[in-house]
Amino acid sequence: MQLSPHPHYDSVIVGARCAGAFTALHLARGGQRVLVVDRDRPGTDTLSTHALMRLGVTLLDEAGVLPDIIGADTPAVRKTVFTYGGERVSVDVAPKGRAGGLYAPRRHVLDRILVDAARAAGAAVIFRTSFVRLIKSHDGRVIGVILRMPDGSLQEVRCDTLIGADGRASAVAEATGAEVIRTSQHATASVYSYVESPGCQSYEWLYGPGTMAGLIPTNGGLACAFASVPRGELVSPSKTEPFGLLQRAFRDCGAEADLLPGRPVERIRRFAGAPGHIRQATGRGWALVGDAGYFKDPATAHGITDALRDAWALARALLQGSAGALRAYGEERDALSIPFFDVTDRIASLDWSLEEVRALHIDLHQVMRAEQEAVLGGQRKSAA
Repeated sequence: MQLSPHPHYDSVIVGARCAGAFTALHLARGGQRVLVVDRDRPGTDTLSTHALMRLGVTLLDEAGVLPDIIGADTPAVRKTVFTYGGERVSVDVAPKGRAGGLYAPRRHVLDRILVDAARAAGAAVIFRTSFVRLIKSHDGRVIGVILRMPDGSLQEVRCDTLIGADGRASAVAEATGAEVIRTSQHATASVYSYVESPGCQSYEWLYGPGTMAGLIPTNGGLACAFASVPRGELVSPSKTEPFGLLQRAFRDCGAEADLLPGRPVERIRRFAGAPGHIRQATGRGWALVGDAGYFKDPATAHGITDALRDAWALARALLQGSAGALRAYGEERDALSIPFFDVTDRIASLDWSLEEVRALHIDLHQVMRAEQEAVLGGQRKSAA
């Protein structure tokens, strides 16, 4: 795709994963002229827990893209099961709207569907294009960006708002000097891969002393199997064989035999862990969304849902077109995120008894309900 010599967009979004693409979808449908760029090739996968919670599924359903996700052989998850040292607690997931339950699409499925929907709505999307630097006005407001295009050339693009959706190590956040307003105290290390599990229809979350594990059904009859341990344990010389660590974690959590992961069908990946952060959400001519603005440990598997939540809220604020609406977006994001961030940090400590982690899950459920009621209630008010 070629840009005009002096292009101007209402919004330029750096990052075409779920947060950036979902923001672009809503902005383009609202009439904005939108450009989305991403440094990767289209269709690539990325580290993810995949699991969508009720709010994320609802937002995708209301955006009209859920049928495409279901049509990509993404199974409905009709039950969530918590295992505490061998004791199983099962929670049914009721159908809602077009959703037969919850869903956990692979990222190359979810991100592609959202990019396609954003393009269909009128957004321009260019891959293998990276952020280089900001363009600012004489008074310091961001008014554009310099991009490195697929052919290596530099392109100046002007915009009313630059949106950083470029992940937890966001170059846009660094360039704008976005303030970090909260940092986590704990981080887990994880190994994960994909195993054949055509009969798995539940989110399986397992907890044992100093250990978490999970099995998440995803596309093609596979399940994402993961284990989370203290960060030092992942690099301990006696515990570096990742498949052994994966199976050991399931056993330590009291997994039944039919839940033990078999040999992976894809390579086992490692995530050494990273501190969580909440960064300043907006500034003069810029905003952050997804992990760029708010990243927490994957211990609660809520990252994609919150990315979709914030993408929807940011687009709504930008379409209102006032500084007050953008401030309200940041305030609402923080009010919803901080309780979730804090309970996730306590779970990620791995320093709890089984009774204590069960109590933390009760706290987590209450936070999730409050989040869903705040967002969906805001949608109903906006529609009215």
